[in-house]
Amino acid sequence: MRGKKAVRYLLAATTLALMLVLLALTPQADYTPPHTRPGPATDTINFSAFDVDIASRELEAGAMDMYIFGLKIPAAQRLEDNQDITVYQAPATMISVILNPAPAPEGELNPLSIKEVRQALQYVVNRPFISQEIYQGFAREMLTHVSPEDFDYLTVFDTVRGSKIRYEPQLAKEQVDRAMTEAGAEMRDGFWHYNDRRIDLKFIVRTEDERFDIGNTLRADMEQLGFSIIPIPNQFGPAIFTVYGTDPQLFQWHMYTEGWGRGSPQKYDFSSINQMCAPWLGNMPGWQEVGYWQYESPRIDEIGQRIFTGDFNGLEERNRLYAQATEACLDESVRLWVVTAVNNFPARADIQGVTEDLVSGPKSLWTLREAHIPGSTEQLNVGNLWVWTNRTTWNPVGGFGDVYSADIWGNLQDSPLATHPFSGTPIPFRADYEVETAGPSGKLNLPSDAVTWDADTGRWASVPSGTQATSRITFDYSRYFQSEWHHGRPITMADVIYPIAQLFDMVYNEDKAKIEFSIGTTSKPFTDTFRGFRIASDTELEIYVDYWHFVDDYIAQFSSVSGVSMPWEVLAAMDDLVFEQRKLAYSDTSAARFSVNWASLIQDGDARLVRNTLRAFAEDGFVPQDELTVGGESLASEAEAVERYGAAIDWFADKDHMVISNGPYYLETFDSAAQFAQINAFRDDGYPFKPGDLFYGTSPTIQISGIEGGSLEEGQEFSAVVQLEGPGQLAVQYIFLDPATDEIIKSGSAEAVSDSSFRVQMPAAEVDALAGDLYHLYLAAYSDELASVLERRLDIEFGAPPFQPQPDATGAPAATPGDTAATDAPPRATETPPEDEDGGGVPIILIIGILLAGAAGIGIGLIFLVMRSGRSSGE
Repeated sequence: MRGKKAVRYLLAATTLALMLVLLALTPQADYTPPHTRPGPATDTINFSAFDVDIASRELEAGAMDMYIFGLKIPAAQRLEDNQDITVYQAPATMISVILNPAPAPEGELNPLSIKEVRQALQYVVNRPFISQEIYQGFAREMLTHVSPEDFDYLTVFDTVRGSKIRYEPQLAKEQVDRAMTEAGAEMRDGFWHYNDRRIDLKFIVRTEDERFDIGNTLRADMEQLGFSIIPIPNQFGPAIFTVYGTDPQLFQWHMYTEGWGRGSPQKYDFSSINQMCAPWLGNMPGWQEVGYWQYESPRIDEIGQRIFTGDFNGLEERNRLYAQATEACLDESVRLWVVTAVNNFPARADIQGVTEDLVSGPKSLWTLREAHIPGSTEQLNVGNLWVWTNRTTWNPVGGFGDVYSADIWGNLQDSPLATHPFSGTPIPFRADYEVETAGPSGKLNLPSDAVTWDADTGRWASVPSGTQATSRITFDYSRYFQSEWHHGRPITMADVIYPIAQLFDMVYNEDKAKIEFSIGTTSKPFTDTFRGFRIASDTELEIYVDYWHFVDDYIAQFSSVSGVSMPWEVLAAMDDLVFEQRKLAYSDTSAARFSVNWASLIQDGDARLVRNTLRAFAEDGFVPQDELTVGGESLASEAEAVERYGAAIDWFADKDHMVISNGPYYLETFDSAAQFAQINAFRDDGYPFKPGDLFYGTSPTIQISGIEGGSLEEGQEFSAVVQLEGPGQLAVQYIFLDPATDEIIKSGSAEAVSDSSFRVQMPAAEVDALAGDLYHLYLAAYSDELASVLERRLDIEFGAPPFQPQPDATGAPAATPGDTAATDAPPRATETPPEDEDGGGVPIILIIGILLAGAAGIGIGLIFLVMRSGRSSGE
């Protein structure tokens, strides 16, 4: 019998809507550029390391102007009343726990190799406690790699809300007992034993932030399941090396608290689903490193590669594939997702020029190019947790695996494309492009003068007659070629072509692929889609690729295979050191395998080796003509090459490093021992951007301004009208869920009543079929102009009066009786996105871990391609 109760007004202190509204508390709509010189707003930026426990006080004391590592919550709260400080907030970090699923040696048992055990552990991750207590509301619960703020949350909305995963230790215990017993284990003295030996699980827990408390919470719950947990508290370097640098079957770890920094919003993700779930891309245990045990999931690989390479016929099929891959990933449960944390980034209140990316806030690509203190553009002092760690590796092919180096590097180089900080779609940046496609099912003929890389001969060769491709993209690099590299030499087509040859030779040259195995293996599905290249003019390159997307800009993004990040002569010298002299390695796994240094151009020894190689090139008159001769025409003469070698050698003599690029700043000083770096403005007359050109400010937001109706009564239709405010074309998805069973009763798209009003309906017959007293109505509001989602939960009780809009005195969107934040929404008013803060999986660093905040490809094109997802390695 359904009980007749008075309406229960379950009001939360805030919702995600409030968080998004308050994200815009410090708009700078009246931003005025401080000058009109080419380059950035400020002349010099100093980066220094400050421990997170003292950062807020150092900021108040004037030791820095901005801190780009998230403050701990008590410190952020303490700054709330300081009128001289602005705390920018953004959902910039995701937390997961990765499990080691490798099978144990004969006679032993690794419980985490049993899928049913991994699945059971989902029920002992106390996400509500972690988000509300450990993060004090500055976090939202997660079940998959998709953050609740991501646009693709709409794609997996039903998957997440219908998963039935919640904190339920008793259910976890029942599943573990059953699975462990079937595996031959037995419980003794409260712990699981196998062959008379207690099973111990090594849990590496990061100590620098809230992950330490998360680890302790999870450990306590797992011990209640009968697992003996050996906690191993570690900071960045040791943790990364142990987890991502060793064979999983050595069992130096069983569990690890990962952190993933979110770089830029992505409207249609294609990389994160592969990075976080699919073994082929090298970020799952085994890391695609030769000789290691490898976690395998052929189904996720197959679906993930279809998403990655555009093997779908439209948005509907793409979304279906994405949901299938997410469901399969959740079923495997190799990663247990915990929360998306709202990071607090404090800065002087008077700093102008800040762009608040929807995901990374002021850590975006755009901010430090425009940021300045009014009345003084001489200097900014920026703090971070580290400037250098033993995982900080500056090389554009397999380095930049930590966010600390990426935070600096993003200001030194300009990528061909970037990601819009609000819409999450690719946009032209330093290169323009035109897309012609016959996709998804048609083909274009390649011209007779198109070329492809022939790894057998090590040269560019004409494409076979009759070669076809799905799409043609014409890139115009004029904005590069009008300027110079930081060492004063012109940027030319040779700098575009060499990285392409470098990548393709690394993939298809058998000798090179054996040396840099992880790069070659994980890059091949990408490079296999390219059919040819054609230099169309002095500034244009045509690229032919078997790739299609329903948004042309994603075709351009996928095809931008050359990052134009460093001069060709530096890349050629590094290639010689890695593949001929065998003195350096591009990747850390290759470095460990061959006992050489992981190449880092900021380290004196490695940079000196590059300098010495360039000297040898100059003395021998060497020019890599195989890579730089296209269609019989050489892109670099010996005289030009010798001039470049000399300029790079002089650069090292002046700067003591070999980091040379093309962006608004150049690296003046890097002192790893002092945890200090200085970058200076690059004021070349031909540099294409000046202050004001790259300022976006604060994103518009979506708000739920009211909800009307929504009464559940026997014999009557259910109808609730949701009123939205926000930019662009608005829409609402909904899920009607029974919280007693976690069953989805009904879901779909709300009917558009007007441009801003949307109705959720349920026929009277379906209402009468409901057996419970209380139901949850989840609403996901979105706009075609923003790569974000606003989720709200309504608790609806039979017999309660309908909703009526009631203004919220805090200034938030109108609250309504019975309206609560979703259980994973922050419970307080606040001001308001795999890079892997921990260094990520080793090979994924090689492909993804290059650049934060929408910065583009470095050195080899795949780096740019995957980085568009906004997640990379390193904190």
